[in-house]
Amino acid sequence: MNIFVCIKQVPATSKVEVDETTGVLKRAGVKSKMNPYDLFALETALRLKEQAGGKVTVGTMGPPQAEAIIREAYMMGADEGYVFSDRRLGGADVLATSYTLSQAIRTIGDFDLILCGKQTTDGDTAQVGPAIAEHLNIPHAAWVSRVTPRQGGIEAEQQLQDVVETVLLPFPCLLTLEQDICTPRLPSMKKRRETKNQPVTVFGLDAFMDRDPDNYGLSGSPTQVERIFPPASDIKQEMLTQGDLAKQLHDKLKDWKFI
Repeated sequence: MNIFVCIKQVPATSKVEVDETTGVLKRAGVKSKMNPYDLFALETALRLKEQAGGKVTVGTMGPPQAEAIIREAYMMGADEGYVFSDRRLGGADVLATSYTLSQAIRTIGDFDLILCGKQTTDGDTAQVGPAIAEHLNIPHAAWVSRVTPRQGGIEAEQQLQDVVETVLLPFPCLLTLEQDICTPRLPSMKKRRETKNQPVTVFGLDAFMDRDPDNYGLSGSPTQVERIFPPASDIKQEMLTQGDLAKQLHDKLKDWKFI
């Protein structure tokens, strides 16, 4: 089974600044990590490889420093990794991001299965995965909490709003995965040593079949951001340490009209 996993480098803190002109996050100088939801997709891919054999390829769109999460994926067991890096890809919305990833996947080759985390912690749209599948014109399923390899396809259990639905998708297909599907393994120090010199392939827009810059980045993003800002931190704390604490708490809740 030839599996591709979409991963993303996201800020490792909630204290990020926003470019007032473009409305995108300022990532320079901000500590980063692999998107937590993508860890479930990567772990699922590795387990499917262990069950059915094959290869796990990971890819991310981002600046050159995004290579760090490819290295992390190698330490977990991924076989091959790519970074899609080009200034012309920056500032992309959901549509442009999903189109970029679909073109990058086409450039790398044919895959039986494409896996994505259900969403990213810096965007939370949960739309990129299904949009990639639409650009590739392949079947897809979202909110998947269980997968089982089948002959020529994959059986997926979807956690829908009111029901649990089981579907059988033929290869090639794409799934976005829920966090309760598995527990991700930790990176291995042994694999870190083994993959220290393993190459990470980096390419940009010039490698794509569609090289029109108007289809990528800010130019290819129909979403116009009117205003974006980090939420204000207005948490207040009050410690009750003396007297009748239960009565004091009751009075406070009553003043705040919670009771």
